[in-house]
Amino acid sequence: MNFRISRRLALCLAIGAGLANQTSALAGSLQGEMKRLPPSEQLEQRCDMEAMNRLDADKVIAYTFSEPSHTAVKFDANGAVFRKHGEWYHLAYSCTTSRNHLKVTDFDLRVGNRIPHRDWSKYYLYP
Repeated sequence: MNFRISRRLALCLAIGAGLANQTSALAGSLQGEMKRLPPSEQLEQRCDMEAMNRLDADKVIAYTFSEPSHTAVKFDANGAVFRKHGEWYHLAYSCTTSRNHLKVTDFDLRVGNRIPHRDWSKYYLYP
């Protein structure tokens, strides 16, 4: 696993725990952790979490099939994937946030086909 994936996985777990608990102290801590990231990473992480929440997924990866594109407040991930109930699916989403990346102001997603298990290792997907 490369450094980029490890850092993102750790951050997603931390952010997911924060959003699941919704306590004010943890929310403050979450905002503090997000502020430590470069703005483009803040944007990506907030948008990934929005996709996870909307899909009731346990994982979203924005860059599996193609690199996402972004501006200061808009993130487009046309080659994304998500995992739900132990299966991976293709995903494309577009997300716009507030300038501080804490509020999603616009979100659109398109769910694609399930990814066959035989292809998981090729794309570094895991159960």
